[in-house]
Amino acid sequence: MATTSRKRLFGTSGIRGIPGQDITLNFVTEMAQAVGTFFEKGPILVGHDTRHSGPTLAKAVAAGLMSVGLDVGEAGLLPTPALQYCVRNMEYNGGIMITASHNPSQYNGMKVSGSDGIDTTRDEEQIIENIYYDKKFRLADWKTVGNSFQDTKTIRTYSEAILSQVNVDEIRKRNFRVVVDLGNGAQCVAAPYILEHLNCKPISLNAQPDGDFPGRGAEPTPDVLKGLSEAVKTYGADIGVAYDGDGDRSLFCDEKGVIHYGDRSAALLTDYILTQNPGALIVTTVSASQAIDDIVEARGGEIFKTKVGSVDVSNAMVERKALFGLEENGGCFYAPHIPVRDGAMTSALILEAMAKSSKPFSEMLNSLPNYQQRKAKFECTSEKVPRVMERIAAYAKGKIETIDGLKIWPDDKTWILLRPSGTEPVLRVFAESDRKDKLDAMINEYSEVVKDTLKRTSS
Repeated sequence: MATTSRKRLFGTSGIRGIPGQDITLNFVTEMAQAVGTFFEKGPILVGHDTRHSGPTLAKAVAAGLMSVGLDVGEAGLLPTPALQYCVRNMEYNGGIMITASHNPSQYNGMKVSGSDGIDTTRDEEQIIENIYYDKKFRLADWKTVGNSFQDTKTIRTYSEAILSQVNVDEIRKRNFRVVVDLGNGAQCVAAPYILEHLNCKPISLNAQPDGDFPGRGAEPTPDVLKGLSEAVKTYGADIGVAYDGDGDRSLFCDEKGVIHYGDRSAALLTDYILTQNPGALIVTTVSASQAIDDIVEARGGEIFKTKVGSVDVSNAMVERKALFGLEENGGCFYAPHIPVRDGAMTSALILEAMAKSSKPFSEMLNSLPNYQQRKAKFECTSEKVPRVMERIAAYAKGKIETIDGLKIWPDDKTWILLRPSGTEPVLRVFAESDRKDKLDAMINEYSEVVKDTLKRTSS
C-alpha cells in the first residue's frame, strides 16, 4: 500500500482516540513496538495522566517496548512536562506519555518524546507510522526481551528543576495566596507542592485525581472556570491558576476574578522575559495575539511564527535557539528549563514576575497591549474539511496567510483564523480585533459561511 494513501495517526499533538474503539490494546502495543523499533535502544520512560484507561494503556505500551528489546521505566501518574523533563535529564532515550491532554474524558492517546524530551518531529512521526503500517518491528528473542522498573524519582526531580529556574527567595517573601484549580488532572501530584515550597498559600480546587474530570472538565477555558473566579474573590487571593488534564497548559485569573486567555498571561511573560533578556527570540503560533508582536517590537526582541501545535513551537525553538515560546491556549515554553509546554513552570515564572513588581496581577496585565478576542468551533469531519476551506478561501476578504489553515486580515488590526483541529473532528476559529464591533461582525460573517457550507455538504 502506498504511504500517500495511509491515514495519518499523529495529529497536532500526538495520537488520540477513544480506547476500545480506535485506541485498542492491540493498536497501542503495536504502536509502541513501532516507537521502540524507531528508537532502537532504551530505556524509555512511560507515564500517564489521570484518565481511567491510562494505567492499562501504559502497561500495553511497556509490553510493546519490551517486546522489541527495550527496557522501560514506569513512572505512573505524572504531568506530561514532568515526563519530558525526566527523559531529557535522567538518561532515558525517549518517552511515551499516555494522555489526551484537554480532550473529553472518554479519549486517550500517546505522545512520543525523543531523548531531548521534545516531541518527535513531523518527519519522525511519519517514520514511526510507516514502521507501524508495514509491521517492520524489530522483535527481540527470548534472551534480549526488555525489562521494566519503577521510577519513583520523577515528580521530585521535575519539581526541583522548576524551583531552580526562579528566584525562590524573592517569591517566598511575598507570601502569595494562590487558588489552584487542578482540574482533577496530572498536576495534582506536583503543582501544590511547588507552590508550598514557594511559601505560597495554595487553596486547591478539584484536587483529587479523577479520570472523569468531574470538577469542570479537562480543558480550562474561561467558560468553565467560574469556580476559580469565585474562589479567588472569596479568599482574597493574589492570583488563580487552572491546569489542563495533563498539566502542560495553564490559564490565570487575576485578583478581581477575571479569567484571562492564555496569550494574555503569555504576553506578560514575554514582556518580563524580554526586559531580563533584551533582544531574545520569541516563538509563537499564528493563532496568538497581536499583543505579542507589539511587545516584542517595543522591547527590541525577535519573533518567529509557526503552525498551531506544541511540536512545531518546540522544534522551532530548538532550531532557532529561542528563549521563550507560547501558544494562545495557555501553553508556555521556557528553554532554560525545557522547550516544551509546562503549566507549573509557567506558574512559577508568573509568580517571579509578580514578586518583582509592585502592581497587582490585574494592573500588570492591563499595562500591556490589549485586543478583543473570540473563539469558536464547528463539528466538521475530515471528509468535509477540503470543501469548507475552499469555500472560505473563495469568500475571504483581505490579506490571506496560509502558514496553518486560513488567516484572513480585513485590516491590519483585525484577523480571523480558521483551521481544522489536529486532535478532534472540529474546525477551530480564532479571531481578534482592536474593536469589539468589528470582531463580532467578522465572527458572525465567517460563521455563517462555515455553517452554510457544512449544511450543503450534508445534504
